[in-house]
Amino acid sequence: MPELPEVETTRRGIEPHIVGQQVDQLIVRQPKLRWPVPEQLSDYLKGKVIESVQRRGKYLLLNTDQGAAMYHLGMSGSLYMVSADQPPAYHDHVDLVLKNGMALRLTDPRRFGSLLWQARGEQHELLVKLGPEPLSDAFDADHLQAACAGRKVAIKQLVMNSAVVVGVGNIYANEALFAAGIHPKRAAGRISRQRIEQLVVEIKRILAAAIEQGGTTLKDFIGGDGKPGYFKQELSVYGRGGEACVRCDTPLTEIRLGQRSTVFCPNCQR
Repeated sequence: MPELPEVETTRRGIEPHIVGQQVDQLIVRQPKLRWPVPEQLSDYLKGKVIESVQRRGKYLLLNTDQGAAMYHLGMSGSLYMVSADQPPAYHDHVDLVLKNGMALRLTDPRRFGSLLWQARGEQHELLVKLGPEPLSDAFDADHLQAACAGRKVAIKQLVMNSAVVVGVGNIYANEALFAAGIHPKRAAGRISRQRIEQLVVEIKRILAAAIEQGGTTLKDFIGGDGKPGYFKQELSVYGRGGEACVRCDTPLTEIRLGQRSTVFCPNCQR
């Protein structure tokens, strides 16, 4: 599943190609995505100029003077630029065709992604309850400590809760907890202030590094600029269950936590 760094990589990849461009038409070949593509969306977008491309959590918003086309890549989706006359492949479900002859193409084999509309001056219901961006000043030790206070939920599940902080998906939750030396199953309310501060530092550091390197290459993801991410080579625990810990050589343990693969070092993480 594309996570925040991959979505930010996509935003940066498509931004220079679509900002300032006028929409010619919206071609919807498959409206049945995670939620149906609104029938009126083509009318909303036709003739509009894309003013900016914004990311909120894992959503991408293409802003116009009337509102925003709101993309989510789901589990297997990708956005990339093509010539508008390039024939679509089987899983190429939506083209946002521009007046300059290019098109922003949404490919989504599993169809868990979405394309919705947010009217100007309103906030879509899917965005209302999202927590702060992890790289913003709003996400700090005070915020995380307040979210953890008195909670028995495992810390990994808490930091993956988008109401607490957006965009800390499975890969980067594994990595940040390892870097902070915190066991993923530890109750959130039993973590000291000092370790919460360290976890915030590591979440920010790891996400920033992943964005800088273009996101993590997974089998279903290609960046919007056509370039894969390169962060996978630096993963310390994710996908390495049973291998030696990079710090102490102890075999890494892999479990299921909240139905997600969770890898940790039983020696380094407490």
